[in-house]
Amino acid sequence: MLVFETLMHLLHIGHDTTSSGTMWFLYCLAKYPEYQAQIQEEVDAVLDGRDSDHIQWSDLSKLKTLALCLKESMRLYPPVPFIQRELIDDTDIDGHVFPKGTLVTIAIMHLHTNPTVWEDRDEFKPERFLPEQTKDRDTFSYVPFSAGPRNCIGQHFAIDEIKILVSRIMRKFTLELVPDRPPPVRFAQATLQSKNGMWLKLKPRT
Repeated sequence: MLVFETLMHLLHIGHDTTSSGTMWFLYCLAKYPEYQAQIQEEVDAVLDGRDSDHIQWSDLSKLKTLALCLKESMRLYPPVPFIQRELIDDTDIDGHVFPKGTLVTIAIMHLHTNPTVWEDRDEFKPERFLPEQTKDRDTFSYVPFSAGPRNCIGQHFAIDEIKILVSRIMRKFTLELVPDRPPPVRFAQATLQSKNGMWLKLKPRT
């Protein structure tokens, strides 16, 4: 019974975080149509001439702009806004010693907008994840799936799932913000939600 309950918990968390990541990613694409258009061109280049719009495993590596935009979306809107860890040793942080057993909260949503790391931290700039931009960046400055031995074991599956879903949407629709609705307000729960909903308009591509 314990194994079953643990498995069901993991399945729930996995789907909830993936749906949150997808929701915020779609919002970013609607808000920044220039990047949305680039992703549509990229998806079209992969799928044009095929009998099916199904995304194949080998296609995922070709969706480079989509991958950059997804990373930037998860920087600004991390599906898991905070995590907690228990210290296994006394730990010195900037001259303050925290004893073993202390429960530490890491606010990922604030870490991802640390002004000492991220220039123009509130702007949507997917190019900041190009290899030449990331090679000297601290590994722990961007941790949408946590890091170290307790990182998310399903992160690669979640990323691929979002890429496939968003690619299928981009193939058929163009996303727009609904002009008479307010922008979403981030609300940190177990996953990052919008306090006032998410209003997007899907227009079929011609």
